[in-house]
Amino acid sequence: MKASLGDASKSQAVQYSLPIGDELIPMNEHLGKTVKLNYNGEINCVACGNKTKKSFAQGHCFPCFRRLASCDMCIMKPETCHYAEGTCREPAWGEANCFIPHYVYLANSSGIKVGITRGTQIPTRWIDQGAGQALPIFKVATRLQSGLLEVAIKQHVSDRTDWRKMLKTDAEPLDLKNLRDELLAKCSNEVDAITSEQGDAAIQLLDEDVVEIKFPVSQYPEKIKSLNFDKQAEIEGVLMGIKGQYLILNTGVLNMRKFSGYNIEVDFI
Repeated sequence: MKASLGDASKSQAVQYSLPIGDELIPMNEHLGKTVKLNYNGEINCVACGNKTKKSFAQGHCFPCFRRLASCDMCIMKPETCHYAEGTCREPAWGEANCFIPHYVYLANSSGIKVGITRGTQIPTRWIDQGAGQALPIFKVATRLQSGLLEVAIKQHVSDRTDWRKMLKTDAEPLDLKNLRDELLAKCSNEVDAITSEQGDAAIQLLDEDVVEIKFPVSQYPEKIKSLNFDKQAEIEGVLMGIKGQYLILNTGVLNMRKFSGYNIEVDFI
């Protein structure tokens, strides 16, 4: 789903749109309505457009999954970047996407976590994780550098979101600035070593305001039931909310990003 955020200082709710073919369907206005989603059994690769029987890495066919740098393991673990070794799958893509400013941040979705993102993905990355609060703490020159810092910090705090917990309630507000200071004190030796190796100009410690994010949710489910187009072609339920990349229905929750490339029809009652 496409997501946008208004003035974060006013804690405006995220606005969602669902891309169906060439159309973008505004979703917030359908809260409280019954939504029907029908999967016709066809999947088109989000990269090359070819039909594929199975989706890999959120909508790719297997050849693209094996070929594209955006599907390489170093995207999930940026500290393993191998561009310098001359083995990047697509050097030009790597230069355009990995050698640009990245941010290391703290977020509060199912509790405190550390993460990284390209500067161009703020605040989208936080929205996709269902974070009610986010705080950038470092700005760096490359993805590799952001990964090295994340590894140092995640010795003391999780780098994952508990998606089930995130979908059951709003996270309790945290003092992210205070938590940032505590974490940086704990891993100061590691951060200093990374800064010394990468250069002072490449790593910038930030003093930003906390970003507050609200999601369009009228009611959270008491129990989490995951819905899956691979198991049922027709999914129907009352739309109770949208958070992260999930539709929250009274019949279960549906991760729309997981089914990128799936051909579906949407109807509202």
